[in-house]
Amino acid sequence: MGRWILHVDMDAFFAAVEQLDNPGLRGQPVIVGGLGPRGVVSTASYEARAFGVRSAMPMAKARRLCPQAAFLPPRFDRYEELAGRVREILSSYSPLVEPISLDEAFLDLTGTERLHGPLERVAAEIHRRIPAELGLPCSVGLAPNKLLAKLASEAAKPGGLHIVREEEVEGFLAPLPVDRLWGIGPQTTRRLAERGVHTVGDLRQVDASLLCSWFGPNAGAYLWRLARGVDDSPVVAVREAKSISQEVTYPEDLYREEAIAQELRRLALAVAGRLAEEGLLATTVRVKIRWSDFTTRTRQVRLPEPTDHPVLIADEAVVLWRRGEGHGEKGVRLLGVGLAGLVPATFRPLHLFASPRLTEAIHEVRSRYGPSSLSLGLDKGQEAR
Repeated sequence: MGRWILHVDMDAFFAAVEQLDNPGLRGQPVIVGGLGPRGVVSTASYEARAFGVRSAMPMAKARRLCPQAAFLPPRFDRYEELAGRVREILSSYSPLVEPISLDEAFLDLTGTERLHGPLERVAAEIHRRIPAELGLPCSVGLAPNKLLAKLASEAAKPGGLHIVREEEVEGFLAPLPVDRLWGIGPQTTRRLAERGVHTVGDLRQVDASLLCSWFGPNAGAYLWRLARGVDDSPVVAVREAKSISQEVTYPEDLYREEAIAQELRRLALAVAGRLAEEGLLATTVRVKIRWSDFTTRTRQVRLPEPTDHPVLIADEAVVLWRRGEGHGEKGVRLLGVGLAGLVPATFRPLHLFASPRLTEAIHEVRSRYGPSSLSLGLDKGQEAR
């Protein structure tokens, strides 16, 4: 029996949640992101996209393109709540659910026909249930593996369902631009274009030996497999862990070190806030990095003393990132910050360079005015103090 993997992508998720919670915004352009002078767009509703607004665009440009839009700060707690409800729906069909961000997840349906019936019918049922039960639109793809399932959900956008059967793989992939495939970034796309390779169909016609001569044996073999829709990676179920973490998959890869450091500090601030809410201290800081080719690394450091101090946690996260090896020309697709070795906050060690009053002030501001009300800046060396 072949594999069947389903991919769910919540359409314009952050903006759709804002429209759900505020009916007056429905049908109107909504842009969610940083509202400061250097803010960027996290999500734009489809009404805003009609004006050319896109994710990761500077907010100042978005305001010029669509001044009549509602510009809103993100509410991650609410987004996490609804993402959890999406995962609950998916888990009712299979225990193998792999969230890859707040707004998308894989579901392995292989072998579940006896429980739930034909898988094409199951995909259609999931596609109906999520909007019916949550009031949020989604796109769904069903295919023999993760690569194809994600491409299928992209083909279904916005709000559709697309199924790719085994015998349809070649025809489905052939017309797609090569940069739609995992791991093919701007530089690889340019090098392929220089050799007359523009679509997946073009790439499929290139011999494996020639690809290996162009890109090296590993990358060449990888491209050969991608062109044929071959992907053996499993759906990895996320289990409850004795840790706190938060991660984000970005709509466009991050390349600038300053932007990466700032994102790590934002994530560190969020997980430190959750520590405070649960009355815990952490003894270990972890950083997760996933590059554009889906290579993933996790690094961690044990702290000399337990802490919930946001600045100390953020500093350690940035240091962990900088200690790692580079990854060539590839951008960063996902970043995560996690805290482990959790202990009750029955006492807080005093830190020489980190005032406990600062910790209390940060948590108080975020609690009173919301998670987006405060951020940790960078000094000239990109290290906050």
